[in-house]
Amino acid sequence: MGVELTSTGVDLGIITANPEPMVTFYRDVLGFRQEPDTPFPAPGGGVMHRLWCGESLIKIVAPNEVGDAERVPGPPAAARGIRYFTISVSNIDALTSAVAEAGYKVVVPVMEARPGVIISMVEDPDGNWVEFLNLT
Repeated sequence: MGVELTSTGVDLGIITANPEPMVTFYRDVLGFRQEPDTPFPAPGGGVMHRLWCGESLIKIVAPNEVGDAERVPGPPAAARGIRYFTISVSNIDALTSAVAEAGYKVVVPVMEARPGVIISMVEDPDGNWVEFLNLT
């Protein structure tokens, strides 16, 4: 059968105990457009901060109670599961510089990953890796 899409984007939920710095990073540094906050519709409740990245929705979720488990820091191969997500951009040099100038960590500087594929990777305030991709 297969998926019958109703949207060209993907919604990505990031659970955090630090919603203000996370929203600042995605809204003010990366420039994502913020929607009004909504209640987090899960047991225990909380707040969902919704930010648009093109057709994709990044949901910064601050539950009222966050579990004790910490995320495993480091590069993508340091642990299993979703370790990073990719955003295709045309201004990779300027965007990577802006992230660094705002005080965030650039973990992979702008580089050619393979012919015609330029990438960089940065960390958000919780240590999640975000890859910027430019196809030349």
